Amino acid sequence: MLVIISSTFLFLFLVIKFYSYSTKTKNSPPRLPLIGNLHQIGSFPHRSFYALAKKYGPFMQMYFGKVPILVISSAEAAREITKTHDHVFANRPPKINYDILLYNFRDVSSAPYGEYWRQLRSICMLHLLSAKRVKSLRAVREEELVLMMDKIRDYSSKSLPVNLSELIASKTNDVVCRATLGNKYSGESGTGFAKLMMDFTELLGTFMVGDYVPSLDWMTHLSGYYSRAKKVAKQFDDLLEGVVEERFNNPKGDNEEQTDLVDVLLWIQRTESLGFPIDRTTIKALLLDMFVAGTDTISTLLEWEMSELMKNPHMMKRLKEEARTVANGRTYITEDDLSNMKYLKALVKEALRMYPPIPLLVPRESRQDVKVNGYSIKAGTRVFINAWGIARDPRYWDQPDEFRPERFLDTSVDVKGIDYQLIPFGSGRRGCPGLVYAMAANDLVLANLVHQFNWELPGGAGAKVDMSEAFGFTVHRKFPLMAHATVSNQK
Repeated sequence: MLVIISSTFLFLFLVIKFYSYSTKTKNSPPRLPLIGNLHQIGSFPHRSFYALAKKYGPFMQMYFGKVPILVISSAEAAREITKTHDHVFANRPPKINYDILLYNFRDVSSAPYGEYWRQLRSICMLHLLSAKRVKSLRAVREEELVLMMDKIRDYSSKSLPVNLSELIASKTNDVVCRATLGNKYSGESGTGFAKLMMDFTELLGTFMVGDYVPSLDWMTHLSGYYSRAKKVAKQFDDLLEGVVEERFNNPKGDNEEQTDLVDVLLWIQRTESLGFPIDRTTIKALLLDMFVAGTDTISTLLEWEMSELMKNPHMMKRLKEEARTVANGRTYITEDDLSNMKYLKALVKEALRMYPPIPLLVPRESRQDVKVNGYSIKAGTRVFINAWGIARDPRYWDQPDEFRPERFLDTSVDVKGIDYQLIPFGSGRRGCPGLVYAMAANDLVLANLVHQFNWELPGGAGAKVDMSEAFGFTVHRKFPLMAHATVSNQK
């Protein structure tokens, strides 16, 4: 009994001492032994960080287990990390799920900073995601758009509700499949591929306690995560390997002007046109990046845009009027029309402000000790930039919790990574290279959904849109968006 009492008092003493020590720094919340500040992070980490930052400031230092964490929650702080000290914070931290699912950090998003990453980045910027490449895929986007609109017309003719969440995800997958692999998967194979993508993104977004407290990794093993992740990784690898091998044995041509990204990457490999070799694993890792970046993020954004339009009929009306004006009697809005749709552009920016698909940007890691704004940051510190929290900061945004596209009609603030109060795609060396690709797909679909159809919730005019969130690799709708569509008069 004496041993138990002594042990209890010793434990309490250590907890009190730990709390006393951890509260000495004004920008650090108190932490517990073993787990650090993990207990303060709820189901929606971006919201937890946002609430904590109100008390501890925009440079909030924490610990997850024994791993030092820096949470960035202001535009000025984000600028320090992604511009002033970008070279220091250009690394990616090792993560268990990235190791399993992303070819052991061989893709551009998770690769450590260095020569290999620079080579991958140049491939993406020059060949896979350049404005020229995105433009070359215009026919693919427009063909899939027609099929999507036809499907909605079919539902409308039968007075059936449209599962917009499912349809948007399916058609986004089709566009990415055609652009990347040259084919799309329909019927049973299409259903299987959609399920594979869903499982992949769910596993990729899973919080791994073993990344921070290795002694608790048994919990992840017990959950079955490892066996699931390895199974899904193998299924995706088998798919990509089959496509790449077939195309390797049957090349389509001897120049870069190919119809899909598999051929482009094989052409780069064959010609060594960039001055460095790329192997089969690198090709598959880059293709995987295109799927991850091009499906879940775009479909999530479209879901939230349509949700807000259903919630705000006056915005839907204004966008429809703009679409009717630029279409000038035509059924389809084309990519040439989009530059004339000022309200559409404002609405998309507002959706990216309110609903950045990845609210906590992919974490960075400091490569060396550094002092930022008077704070000492250790080498190996993991940095979370709360893009969601920054975009809700009342210092930069009037009524930040209100969805108001009009705020972007008379401002030059953009999402390209140079206006640090709005960085849904990140900024600096580690900013997302797929911005042009994502916007091309998103804007065209949204404009035509609004132009070609009138939308109503299944419950009628008095129904409310459920805006509940679900956290994963992206923050998407918790429940599917269902709506009835009727063909609108475009005259």
